[in-house]
Amino acid sequence: MKPSAIRQALPRLLAKNRAAMLWGAPGVGKSDLVASVAADMKIELRDVRLSMLDPVDLKGFPTISTNKKQMSWLPADFLPTKGKGILFLDEINHAPQAVQAPAFQLVLNRKLGDYELPVGWSVMAAGNRASDRSIAHAMPAALANRFVHLDYDVNVEDWNNWAMESGIHTDIRAFIRFRPNLLHSFDAASNPRAFPSPRSWSFVNDIYKDHLSQDTEFELIKGTIGEGASAEFSGFVRLIKDLPTVDAVLLDPQKTRLPESPAAQYALATALDAKTTVGNITRVMQYMERMPVEFQVLFMRSAIRRDDKLTGTKSFADWGVKHANVLC
Repeated sequence: MKPSAIRQALPRLLAKNRAAMLWGAPGVGKSDLVASVAADMKIELRDVRLSMLDPVDLKGFPTISTNKKQMSWLPADFLPTKGKGILFLDEINHAPQAVQAPAFQLVLNRKLGDYELPVGWSVMAAGNRASDRSIAHAMPAALANRFVHLDYDVNVEDWNNWAMESGIHTDIRAFIRFRPNLLHSFDAASNPRAFPSPRSWSFVNDIYKDHLSQDTEFELIKGTIGEGASAEFSGFVRLIKDLPTVDAVLLDPQKTRLPESPAAQYALATALDAKTTVGNITRVMQYMERMPVEFQVLFMRSAIRRDDKLTGTKSFADWGVKHANVLC
């Protein structure tokens, strides 16, 4: 299921007080998606990493009651007592069954001993699949049956939308467009130390923006996404260094040099979609129409997603009429 589809589905499940369980490989962005849903809904998020807890941590601390004849439990401070929000049980299947058991009570009965989850709060969980060779314990059938299970599938288009909003460097966005299989490439059988994932590419972005020496940058990126992916990315960056600038394109869209290689055209189309405005789209389109139509479509989809005011321009309308069969 695409992240954008999950993002639309979760508020509906929350409204019906249905617990959702997100399944996906390491580093794909499950936790970030839940956090963004909570932010969009303007509700609190309590992120509880069950794999780091002991059974007593969930149940609370035993204390003697005021009459000194009974014992009660003081709930942990990470359990909410008021307001509205999502109690997010992350890494739920990484936890041993002794910890999953009290979590089952929260999901099933919204209670845990003397503690009761307040009205306005919903439970959500996430975990890796057994096939990912992560530290995963079997989830009891009774607990599994209480969730709506959603498989989180990495999607390049969704990631690119997020990357534009999050300020990911255009070189990285262009590379992922050129080599979409390297957005997430995880071979559980080989158990790699470093591999490409949406999370690790965000780390690469931080490294890349630091403008380190070439050797240091390569070693850090290799340690983040693995040797093969880092070698491809470095080669891609070398290839696009001599591209025309956006300013050059805007000054003379008809005569500015057009790169020959597909990789360079991906990179330049990505750079242009990030800079296109209502005021300059006419000149940008004069240049883009010199490229193959697939790059025009790539550019246009990304540009109007970033700024929907572009759809009201004559340049967009003219181009849309001409290419109505491919702009779907």
